[in-house]
This record gives sequence, structure tokens and C-alpha cells, in this order.
Amino acid sequence: MTISNYDIDRGLSLLSMMQRIRAFEEQARLAAVRDKLVHGAIHLSIGQEAVAAGVMMHLTRKDYMLSTHRGHGHTLAKGANPDTMMQELLGRSGGCCSGKGGSMHIADFSVGMLGANGVVAANITIAAGAAHGIKLSGDNHIVVCFFGDGAANRGPFLEGLNWAGVFGLPILFVCEDNRYSATTLTAEMTAGDGPAARAQSLGLSTTTVDGNDADAVADTAGRLITQVRDTRQPAFLHASTYRLDGHTYFDPASYRPDGEAQHSARTNDPITRLRETLITAGLPAHQLDALKDAGNDEMTHALAVATDAAWPADASVFDDVQDIGSPRQDAY
Repeated sequence: MTISNYDIDRGLSLLSMMQRIRAFEEQARLAAVRDKLVHGAIHLSIGQEAVAAGVMMHLTRKDYMLSTHRGHGHTLAKGANPDTMMQELLGRSGGCCSGKGGSMHIADFSVGMLGANGVVAANITIAAGAAHGIKLSGDNHIVVCFFGDGAANRGPFLEGLNWAGVFGLPILFVCEDNRYSATTLTAEMTAGDGPAARAQSLGLSTTTVDGNDADAVADTAGRLITQVRDTRQPAFLHASTYRLDGHTYFDPASYRPDGEAQHSARTNDPITRLRETLITAGLPAHQLDALKDAGNDEMTHALAVATDAAWPADASVFDDVQDIGSPRQDAY
């Protein structure tokens, strides 16, 4: 059976971005595990690429985005340079934060990526602040804020969504629900019907989507982003997905049932699903393989560049650090 009227160009664009994200994270894992070049935790989003690709394709460079500790894919999809991203993970001076942010606090203001955040849910209130700034300035761009299902149990979730609803802010909240809050099933720690129900109770326009169906994410996110742009009101997207790796690159995920991740990889991998759609639409497998190879080549090069890059100079240690004076003299 062949799919008719399928948007092949969009499908290829989505697949290309998803392959690039996965290749970046596979190289980041090599840098951490094989090469011992990453000092600190890396949280991989392998298996969740469709959410980043499907949402971010609708944003402009001037739109803002905030991410989580699992933010490489979002950052790449927002337009950040993988060479400078990889250097950031390795703590090199050419990194997009001069090697001072690392994986969990990567940012690139030049493309509107206001930062990942190592504190669960902390980015939600920052995103609300950015959206309020847009409203006050009269600009016409929007904010997209990504967070996980575990963030729904943190205070900033209520505070940020409530603020956006009360003040009518142009922001799309995107919950990437991968079912696990670090090492615990979210369902076992969350009362009620979950994040979407909580957002709806605050009056936000709320939509759910299969987060491993790249086309469904792109369709739904496109509609919601247009809605936020036109109405200047917040909306909430709940995307069900699954991370194939552990919470961090060194987490064996022994808390998951045996075979669960392997089953998801065989049956629900977003890249495999989109490849199958494109093949059904008439594209040859070798054309899709070329996208994978291009992503692998690009990110292998990014790791090589980062490995050879210079470390920050000792004299730069206090650059970008704000001096607020002595708290003993200048406190309230």
C-alpha cells in the first residue's frame, strides 16, 4: 500500500532533524563513556526525537525556547551549531556558553534558546517571565517551554502555568511525558489524571498527542503555535513518548521491567516509524539511509572538533560572573 497526498518534503525534514539529534547524542555518549571527556551527567533524549523535531520546526529564530536537563535535541532543533554545542559539553572555550554551562545548562541566545536547566521545573517560571517580557514589549514572537512529566509535581509547574493563564501570555508549554521521573514511574507518584488534567484545571487550552509520531506532533504543534501567535494566550501540549536510555548515560535503568526498553525500540522508535511512513509514501530506503549517514558524519565531525578545541584560559574564570558586592554590606 502506498500513502497518497503525504507531504514528503516535510517528512524528510523531520527525519533529517531526528537523525541529527540521535547522532549528536550517540556521539555525546561516546565522549562521556569511551573517551571520558565529559565531567558530569549527560541526560540523553534518545527515543524522544519526534517531539523536538515536530515542535521546533514551526518556530522562528526570534521565538524563545527553554529546555530541561534533557535538552540537546531541543537546542539542536532550534538552530544551534552542533560544533559549539559539543564543545560546550566538553567544557571547551569555543562552546556556546564558553564551556561554563555544560550539558544541563546549555544555552544559545543567538537562536533564541534561553537555556536548559538542571533544576526540574525551574525553566517553567523562567519561560513565563520571558513570555511576560514579550507581552510588555509588544513583540509578536512566542515562547515554547519543554519539561518532563515529573515537573508536574514541582511547585513551578503550578506557578508558571497559573501566571501564564492569569496574565494571558504567548507561551506553549510542552510536556514530554516519558513515563519516568528519573528512576520512578510518574504514575505512582502523581495523583489525579496527570499533567494535562492539571493544565486544563487552570484553564489552559490542552491537547494530547502521540509524541513518537513525528507527523502527528508536527501537525498538532503547528496548530497550537499558530493559535498562541494569533490569540496571545497560553496553550499546553502533552506528548507521550519514551526514553530508550536510562535517566543519565551511566544509569542502567534496572528499575524498568526487563525487556521494556527493547520492546519500545522495536515497536515505537520515532525514527523507525517515520522511515516506514516515508518508504510507504514511495521513497527508497537508500535515500533515507543517506540522511542517517549525513547526520552521523556531521556529529562525528562535531566531536572531533570539540576534542581538539582549546580549554578556557584560567584568566577567564570570572568572566560573565556578576559582582553584586558584599552581602554583608549591601544586603537588604
